[in-house]
Amino acid sequence: MEKLRFCVLAFSLLEFYVTAREEYMSAIGDPGMRRDSLRVAIEAWNQCNEVGEEVAGFGSPRMADCFDVHNSTSQVKLLHMVDERDNKLGVSNGSFGGINASNADVYAAKKEIYLGDKCHVQDNPRPWQFWMIMVKSGNMDTLAATCPENGKKSMPFPPESGFPCFGHGCMNMPLIYHNYTDLRGDNDSRLKGSFYGTWDLDANQISKAAMSNSTSYFNITWEKEIGKGGWVFHHFFKTSSNYPWLMLYLRSDATEGYSGGYHYETRGMSKIVPKSPDFKVKFRLEVKQGGGPNSQFYLMDIGGCWKNNGKPCDGNAITDVTRYSEMIINPETKSWCTPESLKLCPPYHCISNGTKIHRTDKENYPYGAYHLWCAPGNAEHVEEPYTPCDPYSNPQAQEILQILPHPVWGEYGYPTKKGGGWIGDPRTWELDVGRLSQALYFYQDPGTKPAERHWPSIDLGTGIYISSDQVAEWIVSDFDIVVPKLRTILE
Repeated sequence: MEKLRFCVLAFSLLEFYVTAREEYMSAIGDPGMRRDSLRVAIEAWNQCNEVGEEVAGFGSPRMADCFDVHNSTSQVKLLHMVDERDNKLGVSNGSFGGINASNADVYAAKKEIYLGDKCHVQDNPRPWQFWMIMVKSGNMDTLAATCPENGKKSMPFPPESGFPCFGHGCMNMPLIYHNYTDLRGDNDSRLKGSFYGTWDLDANQISKAAMSNSTSYFNITWEKEIGKGGWVFHHFFKTSSNYPWLMLYLRSDATEGYSGGYHYETRGMSKIVPKSPDFKVKFRLEVKQGGGPNSQFYLMDIGGCWKNNGKPCDGNAITDVTRYSEMIINPETKSWCTPESLKLCPPYHCISNGTKIHRTDKENYPYGAYHLWCAPGNAEHVEEPYTPCDPYSNPQAQEILQILPHPVWGEYGYPTKKGGGWIGDPRTWELDVGRLSQALYFYQDPGTKPAERHWPSIDLGTGIYISSDQVAEWIVSDFDIVVPKLRTILE
């Protein structure tokens, strides 16, 4: 029985859970992205999910575009809740808006709360704030020892190929520009806005950065017809020689508490935090450009946080552990988990009926279903062999489980073959993320109560790993997270 403890069954044993699956409700503030009155924000991070230093003249790298549509008269009007002064706030603004922090990392976290209050929508069972667009650079100055090592203070070490850096200042925040959502088209019937920018601070003109191979660039545009359909989010970004490792995700984060990968209070769209095994994620995705062979395009990325003893995270970066599970749909991504490289395979593959298959079972273990697994750097009882996760790219230790299209994931609605959902194959997905996330292996200390698996961050997008002049482009719409009504009532 002990062996079954941390490969938790992906089916419910309680009859009311089965009943609850028959009727779902949305867990997010904007189900299916259909509200005319949009709430969207952007956040920028460095390698270890901090800010480090602000860009002069641009303030703290947090912005929001939140508005209500007023069309009670013949003229449609937009009432914006966040203005340019709000979006340009930074450490030099002192205590304006009640933000008191001289440290750029702390200021950014408090600014997110400030913007969340501006965008706040009262709802049941709790308020919500905005969709979150996240941009991140993987550059890391190893000599500066800026990023903690598994939550602890790190020491400088010589540059390594796995951590790109062109020299002092390589961990800078990007320039972020903003086209506030406004009315377009015939009779002002169309809404459109965008965030865009570059990490190359010496870019002469941002418009040229979009076309130059030597300049990094990102652009996220949202559009919608008033009173019709839903929002369409168009994502575009490219890497450069100075910034070869970049990430862009669209996230539904928790509206209060911690989100995956952070040790600060966050704001977001998920008014109910999804919990394994009972939730599903729905969306439409069209990939137009993939980002090259090193683009880890996530059909679905879920982030949670619990300690190795199974207890919830509490902001203590030394003992907290971020847990990620990601389905990569780039067909160029190979399985690194093989019988000859067991250290990159989770110790067990778990079938939905509770059966476990050990990674040494060459006849039955689905090696091709996994890209890689890496163990938390602060885990003390990991089964050998194993590879620890990168200790620097989160403020705390992390555990990552990356899966690939394979027949074993078909029962959860995930792609079963390489190329499914990729370029030229746009699809509307309904993924049983809850059941899958309950069945996946995650490390836990022996003899401890299995953690409840809560997922305060649900997102999709890609990170292009150390590849210059690569372009990724995709479109997302109709995003929703649904949970059983009965479970919500009982909780």
